[in-house]
Amino acid sequence: MSVLVVSIILLALAYDFLNGMNDAANSIATIVSTKVLSPFAAVAWAAFFNFAAMFIFGTHVADTIGKTLRPELATQYLVLASLSGAMIWVWVCTAYGLPISVSHALIGGIIGPGLAKYGLYEGGEMIFDAGKLTKIFLFIFLAPLIGMVVGYLLMVSVKWIFRRSNPFRIDQFFRVMQLASSAAFSLGHGGNDAQKVMGIITVLLFSTGYIPSMDVPGWVVVLCYSAISLGTLLGGWKVIKTVGIDLTDLRPPSGFSAETAGAITLFGTGFAGIPASTTHTVTGAIMGVGVTGGVNSVKWGVARKIIWAWVLTIPASALMGALIYALVSLFL
Repeated sequence: MSVLVVSIILLALAYDFLNGMNDAANSIATIVSTKVLSPFAAVAWAAFFNFAAMFIFGTHVADTIGKTLRPELATQYLVLASLSGAMIWVWVCTAYGLPISVSHALIGGIIGPGLAKYGLYEGGEMIFDAGKLTKIFLFIFLAPLIGMVVGYLLMVSVKWIFRRSNPFRIDQFFRVMQLASSAAFSLGHGGNDAQKVMGIITVLLFSTGYIPSMDVPGWVVVLCYSAISLGTLLGGWKVIKTVGIDLTDLRPPSGFSAETAGAITLFGTGFAGIPASTTHTVTGAIMGVGVTGGVNSVKWGVARKIIWAWVLTIPASALMGALIYALVSLFL
């Protein structure tokens, strides 16, 4: 295997690591803010279940990502520019505590260099799979909405079921239940997000002739799950604060409802092969839970900053990826 291909694979694993760092907030923000676990215990808990997802989910999401751009067009330099553009945007947002979609940064990173190299068509055919791109863009909006609606309904149900129960006992019960809901969300996170980098590495190996088909090699699966788990273990603490503390006030029952809503959404999209954003999903779920306490329970100023980061992610990472590809092309 060439030095360049090995270097790009290592860069992809570094991106997977950053994914874990930024998205650590998604899995543990609620159990940290409700003080069910200490921050370090929470990230260790989430990292373990991120890795365990390897034994539950297939490679449906990896297939969607790997075939968004026609695989035969994904040159090693294009993949290099895609990852670099996405990484820069993710690093900037993580440094400023903005819980963006690492998935959509990767999609933008693919779109920018693809358009820079080929335009919209190559050989009389569109360079992107329109069906896969449609699913991805549709769930930019649907994932947070589904998370919000399910989170709202779960919280309303919890309040009604436990309306006559002792508040202290309710808190104690849901402190235990939050461990289960956080584990479920971490499984969904690992099963969805680790696969996105698997798709990138697989298309790289296929386009450079190192594998005969677009089937994800076993060693790629293990490395990607390991990288995202390690990133989660180290955590992006500013992002955790934004999601778990700044957005709305959470108690164990509301934390459980938000995590369960997120897990339900991610399990559904993961098995359907839809690369949904774990960030969008859990943030929508937390907002849905918060609204049950009144519209003003959600800190809409914080929510507005998060939504702007979401809106800018694909165009910003696409622009960065395109610029990096143009720079790389000067030396080809």
